[in-house]
Amino acid sequence: MSQSSAAPFAPSVELPTVPLLKLGTWVVFFGLLAMLAIFFVSADQGALSLPAGNAVHEWVHDARHLLGYPCH
Repeated sequence: MSQSSAAPFAPSVELPTVPLLKLGTWVVFFGLLAMLAIFFVSADQGALSLPAGNAVHEWVHDARHLLGYPCH
C-alpha cells in the first residue's frame, strides 16, 4: 500500500473589501448619533435643552452619574 505524502487540499479564503466611502458614511452616521445621545445625557434642561420640563433629565439620570455629570 502506498500513501501519498501530499498535503490535503486547503481552500483559500477571500476576505471581502469595503469601500472607504461606504465605511465613512457609517462612521459619520454613528458619530452624529453618539453626539446626539451625549447631548441628551449631558443637557441639564437649561438654555440648550430642546424639550421643556424634566422628562429627559429623569430618563437619563443614572447615565449622567455614570459619566460624571453633576445633577443634584
